[in-house]
Amino acid sequence: MQIYLKESGVLFVGRNCKLKHCNKIIFGKTIIIGDNVNINALSKHDIKVGNNFSLGANSIIECTGVIRNMGEGLLIGNNVGIAQNCFIQVRGFVEIGDNVIMGPNVSIFSENHNSDDSDLPINMQGETRKGVKIENGVWIGTRAVILDGVKIGKNSIVAAGSVVTKDVPEFAIVAGVPAKVIKLRK
Repeated sequence: MQIYLKESGVLFVGRNCKLKHCNKIIFGKTIIIGDNVNINALSKHDIKVGNNFSLGANSIIECTGVIRNMGEGLLIGNNVGIAQNCFIQVRGFVEIGDNVIMGPNVSIFSENHNSDDSDLPINMQGETRKGVKIENGVWIGTRAVILDGVKIGKNSIVAAGSVVTKDVPEFAIVAGVPAKVIKLRK
């Protein structure tokens, strides 16, 4: 396994990790990958990760589900911490800014299946890939779900267990299913 580090730095990889298509992964310096992590980096664009990044145990980053329709790519900024058991589906482009933290069991989905024609099976109707953008300074609580097409504004907080289906304004605190603004931090 060969992984490219942008700058001289340290890469800690836990036990039983599976990193596929490592030629598509570009890491900054000081990277910690927990035990049992699975990264499938096969995508049109690379996985690019900044400095001081940690990915918790049992997490999955999956760029491509089926080879006929590769995922777009993933960009992660500096000082990002993703806790254990997180799932990031990279079908549409996913961008995670600087200083972002995610609690355990967060899921991000950057694709949605079309379902307008009730006479056709769902898997034959195609999909949309709007992507997901998480701006700088965001905190995403445990078990939150971020769906395709969502932009989470800078310095926002997504409460634990929320399902985010719409854009989140900057400095907002959102909670619920679906998530709604419950407070502004400024």
